[in-house]
Amino acid sequence: MDTTEKLAEAALAFQTGDLTRTTGKAIQRCILDLIGAAIAGHRAASARALRRMALQSFGSGQGGVWFTGDRLPPAAAAMVNAAAASALDLDDGHRGAAGHPGAAVIPAVFAVAPILESSTPEILAAIAVGYEVGCQVAAARDIDRLPTLSTGRWAPYGVAAAVGRLHGVPKSLLAQALAIAGVQAPDLAASGYSRVMGNHVKEGIPWAVLLGISAVALAREGFTGPLDILDHPDWFDARRILAGKDFGRAVESVYFKPYSSCRWSHAALDALLAILAEHHPDPSAIERITVDTFARALRLNNETDPDTIEGAQYSIPFCLAVAALHGAEALLPLSWTSLHDPRSVALARRVVLTVDPALDALFPAQTPARVAVETGGRRIEKTVLTPRGDPANPLDDAALEAKFRRLAGAASLSPAFSQAIGDAAGRLGSGGFTDLLSLLDGAQRF
Repeated sequence: MDTTEKLAEAALAFQTGDLTRTTGKAIQRCILDLIGAAIAGHRAASARALRRMALQSFGSGQGGVWFTGDRLPPAAAAMVNAAAASALDLDDGHRGAAGHPGAAVIPAVFAVAPILESSTPEILAAIAVGYEVGCQVAAARDIDRLPTLSTGRWAPYGVAAAVGRLHGVPKSLLAQALAIAGVQAPDLAASGYSRVMGNHVKEGIPWAVLLGISAVALAREGFTGPLDILDHPDWFDARRILAGKDFGRAVESVYFKPYSSCRWSHAALDALLAILAEHHPDPSAIERITVDTFARALRLNNETDPDTIEGAQYSIPFCLAVAALHGAEALLPLSWTSLHDPRSVALARRVVLTVDPALDALFPAQTPARVAVETGGRRIEKTVLTPRGDPANPLDDAALEAKFRRLAGAASLSPAFSQAIGDAAGRLGSGGFTDLLSLLDGAQRF
């Protein structure tokens, strides 16, 4: 049996009764966090451009475009919502997968489930399966041989698994959908060599969503793909897929992001903010900031004076400078108004990035950094092995809810509407999906 067939079998065998209370709670947290990221990213230039294109190109349909009242075919609506959710680099991630499952899986399930009149338990199970399949496939790759770790290259597997499950397709068709999704996933090759990281393509998550949903539709029409796609040892270690005993629980191991920047900058941000809080140096008087970290972090563009929000998200020096001068709240979310700020640019130019072999050996299981601040004849060091939001250093419910409220407030949503979303997300375990969806798909909120 090919690995795609084994994955399909496991995805369909997972029962709603297999959802533990812990898994259900984890999914609720992921949903609330994802909606907050989408609220913040709704007005981003990339999300607006993709939304306009979709409305012009795909025609009307049954899928809701969040916060607008617009309707598109489900695959297109999910793509648009995923664009908003991933625009500002605030969406959840998974260390083993080295990427972001939530911004792909949740919009896909939310677009398809209402049309199929799926029950809330089935929706939660589909999300659990989507996270599991996507993360297992991603974790089976040889990280050292990949030029880019972009989520769009593996997220279609998770989307296809979740959506195929909602449709109730048989194992043979779901295996085909996984194969189609995998082979037609966006290549994103330029992400591995281009220095122009300040572009709207980023990790290719919206297109991965469109392809994952479409792969299920194609399989249902008799279209086929290479079922052995995951069984080539040069690309995947198929033995790792389905090797564990807790299928459906990958969603419990995600990290949440307190800053709207690449996760690879977060340990350095935590370290710098701790130094500032504990030792109170004058940020403007800092002479040098040295960041020792893992090698992949130095592949980011790391521009000291980025022209775009995307460029800023992928710049450790710039994000450190913004945080030092304006506080952590300036990164939740990182705003276009921060660009070309003379003080931030000047401080960013005093940041030096180096590779520490010991820290590099911890990647990708950890994304560590050591920060040294030199100021007034002092050198102050702080090492962070596990940034805030990782399962080993988690954001609790209060912190996640505070993040959501801040993002909603920054987007000028009314406190009453924000509270209604939070309440509906909190009721998912008792059938609150319809209420939540009506809030997301209702009349224009921006």
